[in-house]
Amino acid sequence: MRTEGLKIKNLSKAMNGLKIVDRVTATFLPGRITALVGPNGAGKTTLFHLITGELKPDMGEIFYRKKKIAGLPPYKVARNGIGRLFQDVRVFENLTVFENVASACYSERSETPWFPFLHIKGLRSFNRDIADRVMFWLEFGGLADLKDTPASSLSYGQQKILAITRIMAAGFSILLLDEPTAGLNPVMIKRVLNILKKIIKEDKSKTIVLVEHNMSVVTEVADWVYFMNEGRISFFGRTDHVLGDQEVREIYLGL
Repeated sequence: MRTEGLKIKNLSKAMNGLKIVDRVTATFLPGRITALVGPNGAGKTTLFHLITGELKPDMGEIFYRKKKIAGLPPYKVARNGIGRLFQDVRVFENLTVFENVASACYSERSETPWFPFLHIKGLRSFNRDIADRVMFWLEFGGLADLKDTPASSLSYGQQKILAITRIMAAGFSILLLDEPTAGLNPVMIKRVLNILKKIIKEDKSKTIVLVEHNMSVVTEVADWVYFMNEGRISFFGRTDHVLGDQEVREIYLGL
């Protein structure tokens, strides 16, 4: 039986008198890759902002595991298990690949000043566990051989994979990925897609939601699609059903 996912109900947000998100209702289920597609300005990224707390909705609710999270600040949303990859790559360029992923592995409890003094006996074991966790995810993302490399020396595609690897290492249950393949060459796109499919294959409790303009990417990895236009969800369903709809093709693909 499929567990509770992320649910959005009648969510709306206006800016400067213009409704960017207009009464959106959607469900994002575990074990599934869901794509948000639609023309520029449709409200897709704004919807991510509302979910993660960068923006507060004017109306509507967001539920995760039956808990209301609409309007929570971003750090509290993250602590509830929702992680985000932004359109622009955000890695710590002056840190190594290993250090970038390690930065996601420490909880707020372990980052307090007194943690090392209260856990002196177990500190070595704790740090060893963190190192093992980092290497697991670096191997998962195919970056283990680059662990000592400064992030600034990576290619753009490698930095994207590093960012995805880092949010996986943080233990988020829901991954909101804003254009994860944008700007990548075909080889790197294939690597990213293989990672996303592997995440869902190996852990059915994970939920992936991606904003994507590359329809080849959507066709290959998405199980379910929401088509947004002018702030509303106009169509939704299986990927082949939505992308095969004539009105969607006319509005979005110009066919």
